[in-house]
Amino acid sequence: MSLLKFRIFTALLLVLSHDTDIAVQAGPSRVARAPVDKLVTLPIKKHLNFTGPGTMLQHGQARARSLRERAIARPTGVPPSSSEVGGVTIENQILGYSAYVNIGTPPTGYALVVDTGSANTWVGANQPYVVTSSTETTANDVEVSYSNGPWMFGTEYTDTVELGPGLSVRGQSIGVALYSEGFAPYDGILGLGPTALSIGTLTPENSLRVPTVTDNLVAQGVTGQNMVSIFFEPATEGPIGELTFGGVDPTKFVNEVYYAPITTQFPSSEYYGVDQAVYYGDQLETLLVNNPGILDTATSLVLLATDAFTKYVAAVGAVFDETVGLYRITLAQYSNLQSLFFLVGDAVLCEFTANAQIWPRQLNYAIGGSDQYAYLLVGDIGHVSGSGMDIILGMPFIERFYTVFDYTHGVVGVGYTEYTDNEGN
Repeated sequence: MSLLKFRIFTALLLVLSHDTDIAVQAGPSRVARAPVDKLVTLPIKKHLNFTGPGTMLQHGQARARSLRERAIARPTGVPPSSSEVGGVTIENQILGYSAYVNIGTPPTGYALVVDTGSANTWVGANQPYVVTSSTETTANDVEVSYSNGPWMFGTEYTDTVELGPGLSVRGQSIGVALYSEGFAPYDGILGLGPTALSIGTLTPENSLRVPTVTDNLVAQGVTGQNMVSIFFEPATEGPIGELTFGGVDPTKFVNEVYYAPITTQFPSSEYYGVDQAVYYGDQLETLLVNNPGILDTATSLVLLATDAFTKYVAAVGAVFDETVGLYRITLAQYSNLQSLFFLVGDAVLCEFTANAQIWPRQLNYAIGGSDQYAYLLVGDIGHVSGSGMDIILGMPFIERFYTVFDYTHGVVGVGYTEYTDNEGN
C-alpha cells in the first residue's frame, strides 16, 4: 500500500471513529516480533476442483452453521444435530488449500487441509497412515465432525511431525482415520485453531485439551510464540502461499501488521474472531457495525449476515445464478462495482477491492458460468445479524491480506501486501 493510500485510510479511520461506536486506532498495535531464525515456514497449495456442481455458497453456509453449532456444543457436551448443521463435503468444494506435512520416522508425506477453525490434526482420509519407529499408541479414540458431511472417526497416536527440513515436533497428537467421509482428495486436516476446540474429541479422555502443532512448537523450543501467519500471492492454482509459525515475516507485508483483540462475543470468541464493521462503496454505506465475525482458512467465501448481504446485493445489483451457485453481476455492473471496507477490531480499515470480490473471470467456464458475467465471492452467511458470528472472512480475504492468528497474545493481525490490490481476477 502506498504512503498516500495509507494516509487516506488513516483519515477514513479518524472519520469513522467519530461516526461509529467503535474506537478506532490508526496505528498498529505492538506485538513483539520473533527473531527470523525462530520462524518456521511451510508452503500452502491452492487446489481447484471442478468435478461437482457449484456448491461454494452452500458449503460456506454449512461451514458457518457447523462452526456455530460446534462452539455451542463444546461447553454443553451435546453434539450438534444434523438438522442444525447440514453439510456439503470437502470433496465438492471448488477451492481448497492444503499444506504438505511429513509424519513419522522415516517420514510419509500427507496433504492436509489448513483449518484455523479446528484444533485436531489427523490423517488417513486418502493416503494411509504408516506406523514407524516414532509412532506411539494412546488409549484414546478420536472423532471430529466438521458438519453433517465431513466427519472422521479413528485412533489417536503420537508421532513426529516435520514441517520442513530439520524442523520437527515430537510426540504430536495425530488422529488416524478408521473411517472418514467427504475429504477426498486430501489426506486429512492440519488443525491450527485455538486448543480448546479439541475438547470433547477424544474418548475416553473427552475433557482433555489436545496440544496443537503450534502449542508443541513453542513447548519444544522450536518457535518462541504460539502464532501462525499466512501469506498468499493471488493465483488460480498451485503453490502460492505460505504458513509461518512463531511470528511474522516482515518481507511479506507493507508497513505494519495491525492487531485486534479476540472478541468476547460468543460463539466468535471460541475461534479467531474479532469485532468488525463493514461498509460498501465510496460513500461508506453501513452494512454492519460492531458485529463479531471470524477469520477462517477453511471457508471459501466472504460471508455476511443476511441483512447486511441484502444491502450489498441491492447496492451492486446482483442476482443468484442457480447453475453456478453464486451471485452474479453483468460486466457493466462490474465496471461500477466499488470496494467493501472491513474495519477489523479497532485496528485497521481493510479495502476489499472490486477485483477481490469476484471469481477469476478466466475460470468462469470451469464453474459452469458465462464470460458475460462476473461471479461474486461474497455471499449470505444464512442468518440475520445478532447471532454472535455475523461475518466470516474466508480465503478470498486472506489471500489479499497478510493474516496473523496469534494465540499467545489473544489477537488477530491483518496487514496489507503488495498483492492486496491485485487485478488478477
